[in-house]
Amino acid sequence: MNQRGESAADRFPNEKPRLLDRVRGAIRTRHYSIRTEQSYVAWIRRYVLLHGKRHPDLLGAEEIGEFLSHLAVERSVSASTQNQALSALLFLYRDVLREDLESVETFVRARRPKRLPVVLTRQEVRSVMANLDGVPWLVVSLLYGSGLRLLEALRLRVKDVDLAYRQISLRDGKGRKDRITVLPNRVGEPLRRHLVRVKELFQQDMAHLLEDGYDIRTVQELLGHKDVSTTMIYTHVLNRGGRGVRSPADGL
Repeated sequence: MNQRGESAADRFPNEKPRLLDRVRGAIRTRHYSIRTEQSYVAWIRRYVLLHGKRHPDLLGAEEIGEFLSHLAVERSVSASTQNQALSALLFLYRDVLREDLESVETFVRARRPKRLPVVLTRQEVRSVMANLDGVPWLVVSLLYGSGLRLLEALRLRVKDVDLAYRQISLRDGKGRKDRITVLPNRVGEPLRRHLVRVKELFQQDMAHLLEDGYDIRTVQELLGHKDVSTTMIYTHVLNRGGRGVRSPADGL
């Protein structure tokens, strides 16, 4: 990306996208999570670097086997980590390079040992919650009380929270599925106060921009308003009227 937010593909439309850009594009087309994107890109980069930066088109099943052996023998990675690396390479060859995977699919995935999940008692949960406050308390309360995954809680949007019906709408969650879950009663009021506080901070930040003389169009772009009249509301709040727009003479 350059300062104008343009990618290499935007600036050079006739050039073939780089490998990792193609990987990112394929992942985003399938609506995989950002964590999956970061993980797959990292494994593919390590795979290419291990083989002297040769393009994967020039590599194959033998090199994939060497890479997985390298992870197991020299890096002592766990079975789950090795499987994650293999999944990234299978995605690369199957969905990006569109190559035959018959020889690659024959790899035996390392087996993950079966372990019993660790479940906290209610007293242990109370002990954890007693040592939290503010946003961390809200996040952990949603993890425990609503069954949210960590990224689901961190990426929760205001419009997905229904305080009246005490429910949360989760969009494009694990497995690309939507679902509705319960909002704990004890979280409702603290969450409402948090949203009010965040909105006030946001409005104050936008009023600092106008007071500092930023052009109204710049503020409009930052706010994502389609109509500048919506942005002008902030100038009325500041009692600035037409002074919400900087004169071009002031920029000389």
